[in-house]
Amino acid sequence: MFIDSAEIIAASGKGGDGCLSFRRMKYIPKGGPDGGNGGDGGSLVLVADPDTATLLDFAGRHHWRADDGGAGRGSQQNGKKAEDLVIRLPVGTQVFHRETGALLCDLTEPGQRVVLAAGGRGGRGNEAYATPTHQVPTEFDPGGEGVELPLKLELKLVADVGLLGLPNAGKSTLLSRVSSARPRIADYPFTTLVPQPGVADLGGGRRLVVCDVPGLIEHAAEGQGLGSRFLRHIERTSLLVHLVDCLPADGSDPASNWATIRGELQKHSAALGAKPEVTVLSQVDKLAGPAAVKASVREFHAATGTDPLAISSASGTGLRELLERCWERLETKTQQRPAWGGAAGPGRV
Repeated sequence: MFIDSAEIIAASGKGGDGCLSFRRMKYIPKGGPDGGNGGDGGSLVLVADPDTATLLDFAGRHHWRADDGGAGRGSQQNGKKAEDLVIRLPVGTQVFHRETGALLCDLTEPGQRVVLAAGGRGGRGNEAYATPTHQVPTEFDPGGEGVELPLKLELKLVADVGLLGLPNAGKSTLLSRVSSARPRIADYPFTTLVPQPGVADLGGGRRLVVCDVPGLIEHAAEGQGLGSRFLRHIERTSLLVHLVDCLPADGSDPASNWATIRGELQKHSAALGAKPEVTVLSQVDKLAGPAAVKASVREFHAATGTDPLAISSASGTGLRELLERCWERLETKTQQRPAWGGAAGPGRV
């Protein structure tokens, strides 16, 4: 089950109390202070785990708390320091303070580690207060309090390429052909219900992380359809691949369909609307031969001003050219390309 948002309450542990104690030993009438210090409470630590794909673990468990530190004891025994509470989250998770809305951290890199709240410090025992002029101290410290935070977790998948388009534009079929991901494919709209990542292997050590999101419809930015909830998953992508059915079953115009999706991106956010895009005329196997394909490309170019690639995921036409064009557009960002450790392994075209 894909869960991309959750609300939890997480807290670091309380520090252990210091101890008030004096030695009581035979033949030592004035043994002096021997109260030990309390142990530190466990800290609240978040880790970006590439092997974690969703926030499912947090849907049924809302309270997360680190252990408290152990209390100090007599005979100079210090309390045990508590283990940190390490919460493993998917790469791409944003953590917000639920009440203020402030962004506390953004886990964008695999292995990234953030101490969100330090554990309370252990209190000092009375032995720590002893000085040459204060030899019988009765002072000791209680342990410091932990920090409790109401959190909202939101997952935005990290990918190189985001696939978008109207329902049945061929996004899932394309993903299944260029990677080993196996999304649902059917001849009805909204077969993709959750974002689906995959890894495309271009050979020579070159890989692209590709993410398919549910199909968009007009007014998706206002909440209609499925895509509005998942638009944030392509906000992190470096490049958009916009698939447009060359011959829609409903008789609609491909150029108008392209303009509809472009409008929804702009309405969602200016940053998303400004992302670089590769436009693709998909399912060209439905056209009557190469001449019809060229004519369709010319008409689309004249109407939109874009330079579309013509592909067919069914026959494999244009898939290699599409991947190479994506790689060229991303080549200047090779060092920033995120790694993916999800379940969907690489595939070849």
